[in-house]
This record gives sequence, structure tokens and C-alpha cells, in this order.
Amino acid sequence: MTRGIFVGIGGSKDRLDVAFRPSGEKLIVPNERGITRLVKRISRLTPECVVLEASGGYERSLLERLAEEELPVALVNPRDIREFARASGRLAKTDAIDAAVLAHFAEVMKPELRRLPDPETRKLRALIARRNQLVRMMTAGQNRQSQALERVRAGLAAIIRCLKKQISVLDKQLAALIRATPAFRQKADLLRSAPGVGPVVSATLIAHLSELGTLNRKKIAALVGVAPFNRDSGRLKGKRAIWGGRGDVRAMLYMSTLAAVRLNPSLRAFHSRLRSAGKSPKMALTACMRKLVVMLNAMLKVGRRCSEERTRPVKLIAATAPT
Repeated sequence: MTRGIFVGIGGSKDRLDVAFRPSGEKLIVPNERGITRLVKRISRLTPECVVLEASGGYERSLLERLAEEELPVALVNPRDIREFARASGRLAKTDAIDAAVLAHFAEVMKPELRRLPDPETRKLRALIARRNQLVRMMTAGQNRQSQALERVRAGLAAIIRCLKKQISVLDKQLAALIRATPAFRQKADLLRSAPGVGPVVSATLIAHLSELGTLNRKKIAALVGVAPFNRDSGRLKGKRAIWGGRGDVRAMLYMSTLAAVRLNPSLRAFHSRLRSAGKSPKMALTACMRKLVVMLNAMLKVGRRCSEERTRPVKLIAATAPT
């Protein structure tokens, strides 16, 4: 029986380390400039799976080229690769070792293949990513301004005003892109009918949670990272906690839930019951996040707008965002 070919590629700013299994061959090519040559070579081998490690964006160009050539490619979390390396006895870490571990991971674990998003989704993700960057910069500037000396506050204020203008421009570009894309427009209309879900939250869900409306309630909650997991062993009954998921989506969902428990009658009542039962503010809001994403998932699945009517805001006990 012929064994399939598996390829592991570790990316950095300057180079790509590549390993092949079962041959054990290794090679190094320059990032960006060597991508075309590498993709042609991999295409000739007709591999069963090509695995890349998420490396802060350095892998993006190669990932797009592999997907455009319709090669079976998977993008994996670096944490999963390190745990797999330790489990297989590899404690040292170099770029060459990482590539070999990625190829071994592809052969043993058979990770889920990744499909390249359509151009509109990639554009939407880019706009949202830039907006998040500007918001973080503006927040940092505002924090500095509150502690700065009087002589430098004017300069900080000018930078903050400039960032606000750029964020406003991006908001208009996001709205225009969603209006111009029928699939986005339909989803946004359904999502924004739910109290607490605004334009930025709906755009983030459309861009980074395309599975919304296609999975069951347990899977969509786990995908976002708001599903509690058991920690039991023998007689020990550990405390359940959320784990993993998509951080950007979860952060936006948290902010949306803060508004939803004020405006959505069912979520407000659910939150009140949890707090009355002795749940901490953080635990109660996390449970509300799960309930909200399950509700949004059901709305998209059946194609129906939210039936909850907005109510007047009520005071909510403050809580820190869940991690």
C-alpha cells in the first residue's frame, strides 16, 4: 500500500522551513520570494496534507497560494504543535524541528483542511483587523493622556482625534462592504435585530464566525470558547471552565452581552436568576454570552429575526471580561 505524502511548513519573516514525510527530506526557502517555487514543488508531489503553523501572519501569503492551487492545507494552533512535540518526545525547539513536527502531526492527526475564504470575507477581515488595531491604539493613548503632564496632553489629544477619524472611516467602509454583499447584508440584518448586537459585533461574527447558523448549540458555543468543560477525575469533581475558542469573537461577544443583559428581557431575567443563585458576575455574564451566541445561531439557522423587544437599560454589576 502506497503511503501518502505529508508536508510540514514552519514560517518566519525571512524563511520557510519545510519537512516531508515519509521521506524525511528537509529544505529551506526564502519567505515571499520562494513561495512560487515551493508551491510548484509541493503540487508535483500531490500531498495528502500540508500543515502550516499560525505564526503571526507570516504564513498568510503561503496559505493563500496553497489554497488557490487547491492543495489540501491545514492551519494549526502553535500550542497544539508544542503539546504534540512533547508527547512524541521532542523537547528541543528549532525551526527545522518545528517543520518536522508539523509533518508528523499531519501524518498522525489528519487535521481538518482549511478552505480559503472568498475575497469579500478576506476584505471584511482585513478591515476589522485594522479597526481593532486602531481601537487598541486609541485606548492606549487615552490611558496615557490621563496620566500625562499638561505640556504633552495636547499632542496626545491630537493623536486620539486622528485615530477616532480613522475608525469612523473604517466603520463607513465596513457598512458599505456589508451593504454591497447580499450574503453579508442578509446575515447582518438578522443579527442586528437582536438587542445588544451592533454593526461592529455583527461584522465580526460574519467575518470570523462563518459557521454561525450551521452548527448545533454545543458546537457553536465550543467554537467561540464559551462552553464550560468538565475537570473531573475519579472522586474529584473539578470546577468547570471555558477553554480555547476564537478570542476576537469572544471579546466582541462579551461587549455585546454587556448591552444585551440590559436591553434583552430574556437575557436580563436569565442574568438576574444566576446572580440570585450566587453566581459571580463573571460567571453569570459568561453564561449569558453562551445563551446569546446560541440564540444568534438559531436565528441564522431558521432565517428569522429576533422577536425580543428592546427595553430600557438597567444597572448591571460590573465584571471583568472572561479570558
